[in-house]
Amino acid sequence: MARYRLRFLLQEFDLPRGATLIGRSSDCHVTIEDPLVSRQHARIVIDGDEATLQDLGSRNGVKLNGAPIRSGAKLKDGDRLRVGTQELVFCRVEQVANTAAKTTGFLRHCAKCRLPYPQEVIACPNCGATEQMDEETLSGQFGAASQGSWSVQLLIEVLEKALSLSRVADAERILRRATAQVEERIVSHEQVDPRQLATLAVAATRIALEVDDPTWGSWAAQVYRRVQFIPPAEVIERLGQLGPRHPEVAEAIEALVLHCRSFTRPLAEDETEVISRLEQLRASLAEVRASPRGAAADPRPS
Repeated sequence: MARYRLRFLLQEFDLPRGATLIGRSSDCHVTIEDPLVSRQHARIVIDGDEATLQDLGSRNGVKLNGAPIRSGAKLKDGDRLRVGTQELVFCRVEQVANTAAKTTGFLRHCAKCRLPYPQEVIACPNCGATEQMDEETLSGQFGAASQGSWSVQLLIEVLEKALSLSRVADAERILRRATAQVEERIVSHEQVDPRQLATLAVAATRIALEVDDPTWGSWAAQVYRRVQFIPPAEVIERLGQLGPRHPEVAEAIEALVLHCRSFTRPLAEDETEVISRLEQLRASLAEVRASPRGAAADPRPS
């Protein structure tokens, strides 16, 4: 009798006989952190050799191979399920080798946005492009470091979707999970993806401005003191808006300037420019703090 699996990014889930719940709730068998996913979004039912996909009245619906389903639909090997912003692949396994279970997968890199995605997915889940970079296709067994990077990337995609919908509370919750994973990698002296860190820092400063809370702004400044990267110009701009109102952010900026000055590696032109802007920001914040009226000024544009 055939066995069935559900592939989500680089993870594969065995689908047992009976029902498998998919949703945002931790009570589901497959939990997806995505603001567009309902708590109990969909269900896959395995009955004999047949598999059926059901929409559980979700707010944003379920798509099967790009088309929305109304109530239930039969599944076949290779079918693509769209739940929220995430794409899953349904797999039929006729024979299972008698070897220890391991997480494997094949990646391709999108030629347009350069993000990796599973080989089974026809189009890039991020931008929809079908062009791929064959020379960067990866395969084989993925260890904890690769899985950690994938986990952060998944959270980033959901985070950006939440911010685009102005769901700040959801975004902050997801950001907290993503930054915790990055912090673990830094403490363990594991490699941190500079693009992922930049995206998280931009999101952190945006949330800090949205809720007028310096916590995330301070984190964005402090985390760059622990890695050999230069923060994006967008982060510097937002820190400049937070600094005059929140002394702790101004202090974090001052410490970040000293850290960047200590770099001994050659700096790219854009990095040198960002450091120059950071030093200008530090000087302007020092003037604000020295002015009796500066502390009360609101630097936000009208």
